[in-house]
Amino acid sequence: MAQPDLLTDPTASTPFGSVLVPQMATAQWDGRTWASPRLEPLRPLELHPAAHVLHYASACFEGLKAHRGHDGVVRVFRMDRHVERLRRSAEGVVLPVPSADLVASMIVDVVRAALHEVPDPPGSLYLRPTLIGTDPAIGAAGHPSRTALLFVLASPVGDYFPGGIRPLTLALETRQPRTTPQFGAVKAGANYVMALGTTLQAERQGADQVLFAPGGVVQETGASNVLLLDGERVVTPALDAGFLDGVTRDSLLRLARDLGLQIDERPLTVEELLAWADRADAEAAVCGTGAGLVPVGALLVDGERVDVGTGEVGPTTRRLRDALSAVQRGERPDPDAWLTPVAPET
Repeated sequence: MAQPDLLTDPTASTPFGSVLVPQMATAQWDGRTWASPRLEPLRPLELHPAAHVLHYASACFEGLKAHRGHDGVVRVFRMDRHVERLRRSAEGVVLPVPSADLVASMIVDVVRAALHEVPDPPGSLYLRPTLIGTDPAIGAAGHPSRTALLFVLASPVGDYFPGGIRPLTLALETRQPRTTPQFGAVKAGANYVMALGTTLQAERQGADQVLFAPGGVVQETGASNVLLLDGERVVTPALDAGFLDGVTRDSLLRLARDLGLQIDERPLTVEELLAWADRADAEAAVCGTGAGLVPVGALLVDGERVDVGTGEVGPTTRRLRDALSAVQRGERPDPDAWLTPVAPET
């Protein structure tokens, strides 16, 4: 099941997340209790065609990574924060909320089973805990699923965006939000499919992603938070219920403070964004678990290209990206216990 090309060359052209390791972890909710989790071979799921998830989108998920350090140790990055966000998402879509210990144990089991498949840097092992409603009742639009399945998948990955680290182009969308505002902070699949049509249209115009700014207020892209940077500060939209509380965003802001940068979290308008882009020292980037920190070189505004600063990768973006990578690989102190080392079974 392993893909040698990807494991030896994480920058290979294999699409992100399309290669899966041959083990998965599963746990069933029967309406009263969670069954003991099982580590089993990767296999297709058996779902009744009337399953709640297929008709009423009762599903949520997480995305996190395990990184191999230069010392050979594999460490999961900020697992506790991702587990808690999955539990909040479960509440949001009215699914049974698994305990933090259950989710964490399943993640560690999958990583331990796949230790030999974690790529060397800059690759990583992407982890996808997923929770779905399985109750077979097509008349259940008015009540939550009584049964559920929690499972964890793993995928050795390289760069999220094809072509490696290069400045991206973002198309600005000011008429519609990425998703239903009251569900913006929930990591549910329905949120992503709502943005898909807009994203595909933008890609046909030469953009890599869409930056959603409904009503002229900047929020996020289809899969990442956005940061504006220069040599002194980082500016990012203040969190609200309309978009996702990114774990990578939080990590980068904390690292930026350590580097002596001023952090400015506040509502950000499109007018301010365009004024920032016009500065010679301006930088912009998007961040997320899949992407890490990736520079933005240009914006598409009503079909017109607007360069951000020089349009190239800026020095502050490089510093922050390097700092994040160093923490993830265990190359710098970890005072906040962001890393969970996973050792082989003895």
